[in-house]
Amino acid sequence: MQMTSAPHLLAEDGPEYERILGDALRHAHERPDLEGVGDRLNTEQLRTMALSATALITAAAATEYEHYVKARGELRRAAAAEGADGAPAPDGPQSTAAGSGAGIGAVITVLTPLLAGSAAVIFLLVGYLLKAVGPSVTFGGSLVAAGWFFAAVAAAAILVAAVGLLVTALRNGATSLAAENEEQELPEDVARAREAWRHALLERGILPFLRDALADPTAGPAARTPHRSPNRIPKVGYSRPDFSGPDDGPAAGPRPTFTSPDFTSPDFGGPEHRPD
Repeated sequence: MQMTSAPHLLAEDGPEYERILGDALRHAHERPDLEGVGDRLNTEQLRTMALSATALITAAAATEYEHYVKARGELRRAAAAEGADGAPAPDGPQSTAAGSGAGIGAVITVLTPLLAGSAAVIFLLVGYLLKAVGPSVTFGGSLVAAGWFFAAVAAAAILVAAVGLLVTALRNGATSLAAENEEQELPEDVARAREAWRHALLERGILPFLRDALADPTAGPAARTPHRSPNRIPKVGYSRPDFSGPDDGPAAGPRPTFTSPDFTSPDFGGPEHRPD
């Protein structure tokens, strides 16, 4: 599942967020507060919920992230200024010509085995067919020889293509390793800012979200936001008594009624109670 884009999280930092989330889920069994993983919700369900609530989770580390982005931007601007003062940019005319040459070579490498193999099949098929129909026809032998020649060309082209793929894979691996080394050799201030953001994102964003999700799996991401309405009274396991004001209408249940005792005054009694 793709990560939901957050307004304050750059696209280049999305994979880092997913990596931190994946590490937290892989090591969830080592944390007592996440012992419910696998019982109430499995790791894939938690991952889906966390990716859907990216904006909510990353907002917990917004301050550290802004500092990290600012430090990284300053480093890149300094590197761009040094590149402008030094050697030509790598995307100049020489790089374009090299890329065009590499593209032509790739096309030739792909088409040569196909064309040579097709020619070999055709020549061999027609040559052997002619030799079977008329053994005295010398043209059939020439076609067979040409077919085997194109078959050898196709085999050689396939071998060259395999070697090219191996060299490309080794080159890409070296480029990835160089990129990782470059990332590890970041200046101290940028490295500290990045580590502070990662720590805050894990401790204040991802882990609390996972704990809340395990505590109440039915609640949606919006219910876990810390910004709640002040007029809302949360439920804490018991129901509050119903109180109604003068404008709230009649109460839900019947109210008790009281009747006064029946009595009569001496002036309204019967004849037997009149004074003599």
